[in-house]
Amino acid sequence: MKNLKTIMVGILFYIAVSAQAQVVVNVNLGSAPQWGPAGYTDVRYYYLPDIEVYYDIQTSMFIYFGNGVWIQRSYLPSRCRGYDLYGGYKVVMQNYHGNYPYTHFNEHKMKYAKGYRGNPQKNIGQKPVKSGIGPKAKSNSYQKNSYKSSGGTKGGQGSGKGGHGKGGGKGKK
Repeated sequence: MKNLKTIMVGILFYIAVSAQAQVVVNVNLGSAPQWGPAGYTDVRYYYLPDIEVYYDIQTSMFIYFGNGVWIQRSYLPSRCRGYDLYGGYKVVMQNYHGNYPYTHFNEHKMKYAKGYRGNPQKNIGQKPVKSGIGPKAKSNSYQKNSYKSSGGTKGGQGSGKGGHGKGGGKGKK
């Protein structure tokens, strides 16, 4: 009888520990993007006033109005092409805990008009640096140099004075 009680207590303990571990895993679904403002760990939404778009941290989705409905996508709409997420201001929606932040859009649009800047923000991560190194960069600089060095005719490669390779340059004395 004593062994049976010990086994039952062990099984209950195992079930309790397993259930608790599963809850912890499910709570941490989404993480803030590198362009998000630092210091806010318990929020779900940002509002980007310059482009009138929400960002859902939990689902990693942008929420914006288009074609008469609110749309959720993992990317910004084409009207926002070129928008700098690192440089743009993010309003942290600390007091909203529902699933539809846009229900208060008219209030947000008035309170945080385009160009709104509140307290200074620091991003969670660094903005990626685009390097000028690569096939496109080399190709573009090459075309510029070719144009200059070939006597004004586009694309000449060593076809005259000052060309690339194939003579035309001064040798060592």
